Amino acid sequence: IREVLAVATTVATVDSAVLISGESGTGKEVVAQYIHQRGPRKDRPMVIINCASLPANLLEAELFGYEKGAFTGAAPNGKKGLIEEADKSTLFLDEINSLPYDLQGKLLRAIESKTIQRIGSTKTIEVDFRLLAATNENLELLVEEKKFRADLYYRLDVIPIVVPPLRERKEDIIPLANHFLYYFCKKHNKKKIFTQNTFSSMMRYDWPGNVRQLKNFVERSVVVSIGEEIEIT
Repeated sequence: IREVLAVATTVATVDSAVLISGESGTGKEVVAQYIHQRGPRKDRPMVIINCASLPANLLEAELFGYEKGAFTGAAPNGKKGLIEEADKSTLFLDEINSLPYDLQGKLLRAIESKTIQRIGSTKTIEVDFRLLAATNENLELLVEEKKFRADLYYRLDVIPIVVPPLRERKEDIIPLANHFLYYFCKKHNKKKIFTQNTFSSMMRYDWPGNVRQLKNFVERSVVVSIGEEIEIT
């Protein structure tokens, strides 16, 4: 993970696109935040959108915004899109692999021209944003399967960063567990410690949900365990 952070630190000061790959729960958004916070755009909040969280018609409106009366149910005064909100900041597109195919071309034009058009408008708006994207699937394979545009993939994959799963960096398990333990004990006003047996069990487990699963496990242990020691064999 030190190698991942070393690359992230190096690329933070430039505006090149970064594609962060890894399984769900490995901490891709944390890496994106790390890059943003060490770059020249850190004074403005990073704009985050999960491409898998909205249906295609809403996703286009969220990304590009819309003018008054652009469609039924549109806000009376229109709405600024998230790309526009990311002006002078960083736009982070999580789960970019879920971006609908028909939106991929429009996103590519926005990336290359640094301009957008709101839905229902003919006006071009210039937007100065730095793009970070994350995927939990192999985009090369999706390109071969005609599910992801090759030109967009190559535009995103300027600087690739791969975040390994927790089972491949087991030396991180105990430091992360102790970090989360401190955090949740403070949050819930508890005093807890892990026993050696619990640490041994953590090291034997593969953590298919990665760091997110470990974090949830620690919070659950802090909240529901009886006594000061957290004992799991």
